[in-house]
Amino acid sequence: MDNYKKRIADSILQKKLKAKGAVLIEGPKWCGKTTTAEQISKSILYMANPENKEQNLMLADINPSLLLNGDVPRLIDEWQIAPKLWDAVRFEVDHRKSEGQFILTGSSVPADKSLIMHTGTGRFSFLLMRPMSLYESLESNGTVSLEDLFASKEISGVNNLSLEDIAYLCCRGGWPRSISMEKDIALEQAFDYYDTVVSSDISRVDGVKRESVRVKNLMRSYARNIGSQASIETLRNDIVNNDSFSLDSDTVFSYINALKKIFVIEDVPAWNPNLRSKTAIRSSDTRYFIDPSIATASLGIGPSDLINDLNTFGLVFENLCVRDLRVYAESINGSLYHYRDSSSLECDAVIHLRNGDYGLIEIKLGGDMLIEEGVTNLIKLKDKLDTTKMKRPSFLMILTATGNYAYKRKDDIYVVPIGCLKN
Repeated sequence: MDNYKKRIADSILQKKLKAKGAVLIEGPKWCGKTTTAEQISKSILYMANPENKEQNLMLADINPSLLLNGDVPRLIDEWQIAPKLWDAVRFEVDHRKSEGQFILTGSSVPADKSLIMHTGTGRFSFLLMRPMSLYESLESNGTVSLEDLFASKEISGVNNLSLEDIAYLCCRGGWPRSISMEKDIALEQAFDYYDTVVSSDISRVDGVKRESVRVKNLMRSYARNIGSQASIETLRNDIVNNDSFSLDSDTVFSYINALKKIFVIEDVPAWNPNLRSKTAIRSSDTRYFIDPSIATASLGIGPSDLINDLNTFGLVFENLCVRDLRVYAESINGSLYHYRDSSSLECDAVIHLRNGDYGLIEIKLGGDMLIEEGVTNLIKLKDKLDTTKMKRPSFLMILTATGNYAYKRKDDIYVVPIGCLKN
């Protein structure tokens, strides 16, 4: 496709296909899974194509191997509507004894996992795609890379994004179709996505009917608690207190699980380092959406609302940074974590690589006061780490929304606008 914008997942997918017989690409609807897979596929089966859907489902039930015939790698799109295909692909991979045979894409976890007999271990590799990062959508100029930070290199970069730009990008989100649209139209895409989740997707995922009003109330509460470790009970109380809607904790838990299955919610796990002190580390996950635009759509707000409410803006911006950091980190074999301990010392993001290297990141809208606050937190955490039992951090960074430049301070702490960052 001539207008295809390259994704960081492109190279990851190619690498995974060289190592396994099949690759499963998962992620939310509209994030570009199928389009990315189409770039490398030699033949394609669209399982949900209305013209052939019934026939495809029938064949998947009685003779799934027929659906797997075609040039490789063969893309099987929305495979999860026919879970039996999983074992058929696994069986075919075993007998062909060759890598790079199949790409499966899906926007939800299969409703009936009992139809899957084998985990796919050794045959499948897994790739989670998210909406576009700012570097992929060409809004970040990419003058500073995570790889350079881990290598402790000198950096420099000029930021071209204003606070108003960041507010717009938070509300527009990273949905590929919205990138080239006029701003007013692009902002509607997140609301359309939100409406689809609320009205149908959350019930379609497992066939359990869920009340749209409850889903709206929960997603609004989740948006109000971005970046926190709010418990199920806290979310329930927030819904009841703010929306006068009665429901129990088990119901809240089931709704959250359904949102996770369709990749609307993606929480960040806790980081558990070795500490010099006996401070207790909080082990709860931190609440985030897979894209910040889902939060703003859940709250019914737009860019101007964020500018007028900097507290909310700071939380939504944090969600945007978490999305981008996840995309960048996973491309260099890293994972994203959050740190908080019983003394309320917190670190917004920790990127930990397979080799044990890690970086500590504080996320701030910008301004000297907030940056200095973030620096203080990073130094406190650095001093708590027991470096006789683990490596020293590869870098400390303040990730900002504003600021004219990316630079390294005299105390070796990086200050990088999100509009300069890439993997």
